[in-house]
Amino acid sequence: MMEYSYITDPGKVRDNNEDSVIIVENKQQEYLLVVADGMGGHRNGEVASSIAVKHVSEQFMKTDTIGSKEEAIAFLKNAVSEANTLIYEYTTLNPESVGMGTTIVLSIMTKDYLLFGNIGDSSGYVFKNKKLHKITSDHTLVNLLVRSGELTEEEAKDHPRKNVLMRALGATTSVEMDVFDVERDVEGIFLCSDGLTNLLENEQIDKVLNDSNPLDAKLEKLVNKCNNRGGTDNISIAFLRRRDEV
Repeated sequence: MMEYSYITDPGKVRDNNEDSVIIVENKQQEYLLVVADGMGGHRNGEVASSIAVKHVSEQFMKTDTIGSKEEAIAFLKNAVSEANTLIYEYTTLNPESVGMGTTIVLSIMTKDYLLFGNIGDSSGYVFKNKKLHKITSDHTLVNLLVRSGELTEEEAKDHPRKNVLMRALGATTSVEMDVFDVERDVEGIFLCSDGLTNLLENEQIDKVLNDSNPLDAKLEKLVNKCNNRGGTDNISIAFLRRRDEV
């Protein structure tokens, strides 16, 4: 048996919330989780993130079942590609919004498989053995430099260009999404925007996820911790877990 919760909060610094988040369940008790972190300012970022989340979740809910793993991978790639086109077309029709875009991280869980996909620097984790384990890889300039050996992980944490994205939805006519096929024997799935991970270490998040509070209260506690540390960005979290495991 699964239970889930999601939350989004503007934080303490931004005037508006450019994040979007959702968890939906279809008739076959298959789950889709999506977090998108919009960019572009002047409310354009929230337009981009909401287009992405709305389109992908609506397409998912049109299906009675998402089908085989191969069909689910095709669904993810097609739905995200369509969302990219919708955002790009919006900027064409609304010139003041040129430059808007969004990250996206999503996950599909069925009784047979678990998939993650991402574009940008919102993060996807599995929760296993009471700990978060990151699945996705950030599409940032800094992460590229870490992977090439030009920066250490420590240097990357406070690098002045840590938020420079190498990929985003809506920036170009086409975009490539990374897809990860993950073992299903996990206690939970955890997605978040970088407004959470920039302010809290994984160990601090683990501690909250393992406490005795109800699910909604855990996510509220994580948001409050970020806001107590300055709330420098919008914060969004989606968490799905096995009810009997945690």
